[in-house]
Amino acid sequence: MTVEYLKKATLTPESDASDTTDIVQGILSDIEAGGDAKALEYAAKFDRYDGPVVLSADDIAEASRRVPDGLKRDIAFAHDNVHRFAEAQKTTLRNVEVEIVPGFVAGQKIIPVSAAGCYIPGGRYSHIASAIMTVTTAKVAGCDHIIACSPPRPDIGINPAIIYTAHICGADKIVAMGGVQGIAAMTFGLFGLPKANILVGPGNQFVAEAKRILFGRVGIDMVAGPTDSLVLADETADPMVVAADLVGQAEHGYNSPVWLITDHRPLADEVMRLVPNLIDALPPMNRDNATAAWRDYAEVLLCSDREEMAATSDSYAPEHLTVQAADLDWWLERLSCYGSLFLGEETTVAFGDKASGTNHVLPTSGAASYTGGLSVHKFMKIVTWQRASQEGARPVAEATARISRLEGMEGHARTADLRLAKYFPNESFALNADAEHG
Repeated sequence: MTVEYLKKATLTPESDASDTTDIVQGILSDIEAGGDAKALEYAAKFDRYDGPVVLSADDIAEASRRVPDGLKRDIAFAHDNVHRFAEAQKTTLRNVEVEIVPGFVAGQKIIPVSAAGCYIPGGRYSHIASAIMTVTTAKVAGCDHIIACSPPRPDIGINPAIIYTAHICGADKIVAMGGVQGIAAMTFGLFGLPKANILVGPGNQFVAEAKRILFGRVGIDMVAGPTDSLVLADETADPMVVAADLVGQAEHGYNSPVWLITDHRPLADEVMRLVPNLIDALPPMNRDNATAAWRDYAEVLLCSDREEMAATSDSYAPEHLTVQAADLDWWLERLSCYGSLFLGEETTVAFGDKASGTNHVLPTSGAASYTGGLSVHKFMKIVTWQRASQEGARPVAEATARISRLEGMEGHARTADLRLAKYFPNESFALNADAEHG
């Protein structure tokens, strides 16, 4: 049996192409040339905010006082979970030293980047969780300077809960500036900020495009597209739970794909019946996003068995992948392409998005086929070093000279020749490209 589409998308995120690149490149060029003043011009135009750009200790304290104690407890809970998971991830990286040949030692050293720029969305939704995910992870990695940047509300400023969260998670500077101008401020080191070595965090298409354009000058977590989610469900799944999970992710945006893959047609039919009613019950803004996402981007696929389901899922390489099916261990072992995996109905994407500990900054648009999401590893450089005795350098120098001459790189070869002549003046070596090794 071939995969049958019970519902097929009429659009893809690529269908939404626009002149975003030209717009973003123009803003970045203007701000790089004009500095602080030009960034403030764009902030006045797009953010419609003329308050302090870099928040003072008093600004942070005042915002913190406005956050309810109950919310502070929830933020502390989520922060602790993310912090502990990041600490566990950090232990998987370690310095290494190995003797390659007698007398020749090579090593690996783990060095955090100096300055991290964390973008925290605050427009349509105030992403408190993004502050936890990005700032906490950079702090655990050991970055010296962490900048949290979030768009202010017109004439009001950054949501107090975002300010409070960024502060307790370890941000050294909090910047009230959104969009491309915020990304530029962190990249170019405006307003007295250190220049960011890496930019992380979700954002709209303009933020994503700014990061893409700047990649190379700075590191980025990933090139991000609209968030996407896929549910794998068999006959044991609860249709209401499946439908609710799909709707919960569709509310992200009008172009956020959600997909259901199943081998049980009655489940698919019931989910498709339930989804419109669940969307209609959402608040207006959420309802508009979910309606468009379900109508234009959602897909429901019917497969013959679980192997075909798994293979199809891997071909989609979703950002979020939920399994609501029997034999969860089989799925954990079989599936290989996803940003984050949620096994069983007892967990859901929203848990990972907000509070469970795993990071919610994840690869989109099929990028999960080659990369994972944000982690302490993204903030750390794995560098190498080597050291040798004269005897240890000998076989390496001989091989280097011969390989270099075979490649036509005589200058490289002579750096090896020089050392052999200096360390072993009374010996001769066969260092031509056609010489026998050993």
